[in-house]
Amino acid sequence: MLKGLSTVCLAALCCASLSISESARAQENPNQPPEHTLPWPNIAAGQSPEELAQSMTGAPELNRGVPVREIVEQRRRLDAKLAALQPHRAGEVDAYVISIALDSDPVFAREARETAQVLSSRYGGQGRTLTLAGPDGTQNDLPKGSIESLFVALARIADLMDTDEDVLVLYTTSHGNKLGLAYHYGDTGYGILSPTRLKSVFEELGIERRILIISACHSGVFVPTLASRDTAILTASAAERNSFGCQPENDWTFFGDALINRELRKPQSLSDAARAAALQIAGWETQARLLASLPQSAFGAGVSQWLPMLEARMPQIASAPVGRPAMTAE
Repeated sequence: MLKGLSTVCLAALCCASLSISESARAQENPNQPPEHTLPWPNIAAGQSPEELAQSMTGAPELNRGVPVREIVEQRRRLDAKLAALQPHRAGEVDAYVISIALDSDPVFAREARETAQVLSSRYGGQGRTLTLAGPDGTQNDLPKGSIESLFVALARIADLMDTDEDVLVLYTTSHGNKLGLAYHYGDTGYGILSPTRLKSVFEELGIERRILIISACHSGVFVPTLASRDTAILTASAAERNSFGCQPENDWTFFGDALINRELRKPQSLSDAARAAALQIAGWETQARLLASLPQSAFGAGVSQWLPMLEARMPQIASAPVGRPAMTAE
C-alpha cells in the first residue's frame, strides 16, 4: 500500500465525510447517499513503492459487499440510459455530454446533475447527454458514477458518434489526489481513475475531439497527459494544489459554481468563461484565506476548428445560477 494512499481520498483531501447527523438522515431518507465509515482498502499491487504507484495507473476499481439487487438495478438503469442516446446526425457536429459524480458525497451528485443540464443546453446535447450520479439527498433515479460505468458509457458513445466530426464533453466531479480521481461510493466502492488510463481509453475508442472539465483536488495532473491537438481541458486546480467547496452539504464546489453555474450559463467563449471563473475562485479563496487552487486550462491548436460550431448553439440570454452558492459573502 502506498504510504498515505488510504487517506488521500478521505481526510487528507480538502473535504470531510458525511456527519453523524447525515448518517441519521440516511436511515430516514432512502435518497440519502451512503456515508464513508471504513478505512480505504489496499487496491494497489506490488512490493516496492514504485510498483505500487505504477499499479495505480491502470485505474483499479474494487466493489465489495454490494447487494445483488443493487447490482442488477444499476445495470438496468445504465442500459436504459445508454439505449436512449441518439446517434450522430450526418453533416452536424454533435456534442455528446457525460457528467459524472465519482464519489457518494452528495455535493458531487448535485453538481453533476445540474452540470449536465447546463452543458447540454450550451452545446446542443439534448438526446445525447448522460448523467452518472448517485443519490443526492432528494433523488435517486440515475445510474451511479463509477470507473466502470464511465468506460461503458464512453464505449457506447464512441459507437454512436462520428469520431471524425463529433465532440465528447466530459465533466467529472469527485475528490482527487496526485494519482488521479477517486471513485468512492459509501463503503462498497473504491478506485482511482488515472490520467494514463483515461488517455488509453480515449485512444482505444478513437475519441479525439474532447472538452474535458475535471473538478477535483490535484486535477491538474490530467493536463500534460490528456492535452492534445483536439482537446480543450479545464481543471479545478493545479497538480500540486487542492480545490475547495466539496463539503457534502454543498450544492456546488468552488469550481463547479464559478465555471458551470455562473460563467458557462453566459453567452461567452469557453476560454473567456475559464478566465472569469478562475478570477472568481481566486476571490473566494482570498476571502476564506485558502491557498490558491490555481485552476488550469489548455486548448489544443485544432480546437478552434470545431469549438466555434458548438458554441454557436449556446443560448444568447444568460440563465440564472441555481442552488446555494459555494461561497457566501461575509
